[in-house]
Amino acid sequence: MAEPLIIPATDTRALATRLGRALAARHWSVATAESCTGGGIASAITDIPGSSGWFGYGLVTYSNDAKVRLLGVSESTLERHGAVSEAVVCAMAEGAARVSGADLSIAVSGIAGPDGGSDDKPVGTVWLGWACGHDEARISGARRYRFAGDRAAVRQQTVMAALEQLLTLATEGETTV
Repeated sequence: MAEPLIIPATDTRALATRLGRALAARHWSVATAESCTGGGIASAITDIPGSSGWFGYGLVTYSNDAKVRLLGVSESTLERHGAVSEAVVCAMAEGAARVSGADLSIAVSGIAGPDGGSDDKPVGTVWLGWACGHDEARISGARRYRFAGDRAAVRQQTVMAALEQLLTLATEGETTV
């Protein structure tokens, strides 16, 4: 695995504000499905005045049971790939889009530490998944990150990466997925 990526500290509020403007301009809504961030992405989004115009659902699905019950992630996918995987975050993003009816959804699952890592998935490993569009026209994708730092740093970098991905999708639309 490559060296850990350190995303420079950026103004989360400014990024979330830009995201809100882009979503409002397209008349889009966004939903989140979060595990390792524990609602941090939804918190950053709802810190912005007027966010109720483009944000309606934030699901914290920290346990595997919550991923299954609330998002429809299959138990077999969790067993086969583990919670921190491309397959699971894609299913989480799809589930968040389906449950919310949002135009855009983002999902995260990772190992923020300080414990819980393995050789295959060391502390700082985070998967980010997204879904854009509706039904058969929905396009989804995922990306793996390896963040450095302590638990708080991994979580903050994950929030920033999620907001950046959402902004990219909201400004460039389905052509970037």
